[in-house]
Amino acid sequence: MAHILIIEDEPELAEGLAENFRYDGHTATVVSDGETGFRLALSFPPDLIILDIMLPKKSGLDVCRELRATGLRLPIIMLTALGQEADMILGLEQGADDYMTKPFSLLELSARVKAALRRSEPTSSKRLRETIGRLQVDFTSHTALDDKGAVELSAKEWDLLKFFLHQEGRVISREELLDKVWGYDHPPDTRTVDNFIVRLRKKVEINPKEPHHILTLHGMGYRFLR
Repeated sequence: MAHILIIEDEPELAEGLAENFRYDGHTATVVSDGETGFRLALSFPPDLIILDIMLPKKSGLDVCRELRATGLRLPIIMLTALGQEADMILGLEQGADDYMTKPFSLLELSARVKAALRRSEPTSSKRLRETIGRLQVDFTSHTALDDKGAVELSAKEWDLLKFFLHQEGRVISREELLDKVWGYDHPPDTRTVDNFIVRLRKKVEINPKEPHHILTLHGMGYRFLR
């Protein structure tokens, strides 16, 4: 499962792409302007970026060039509605790995994403260490530390924490967590999620009774904040 950052200011297209990637088993985050996309890509690098050329606040070309200047080497696929060879070539010169011209086939885009992810596996640049609440976690070695020493996380707690990080700030329903983290097509009792959240809060939060990172939105689900 890869995490894909979509930087696209056309809401219907962006959400359509996100749903398509989620259907393929990935997670996806959508932002609608270049500045926000640039900051998010640096603060928590995804596995791949879908980047529109024409964006508010900061163009896709600038985002691509500036991300490459920081040393970030993850795959970037650019989208353009311009249909002009010069713009496509310029995107590649700024460091993009591939491009597609709107309108395009979702099947073709999915195939290009899979190919880009496959090529990037040996050298993909990911932020694998995070500080979350009172925990310092390393997703490479699957180790977690607080001020008293090592903290044991179960395999599912690691999966849940990683999913929360990829979906930071978004409201996530219990049903979506069961689908994406547990893999249930037909969700069982959602108390499964609640029980894991209680356990994870005890390990992450400074005061689990007044959480600052794993927040409950009554009737809606959860929101994660670092």
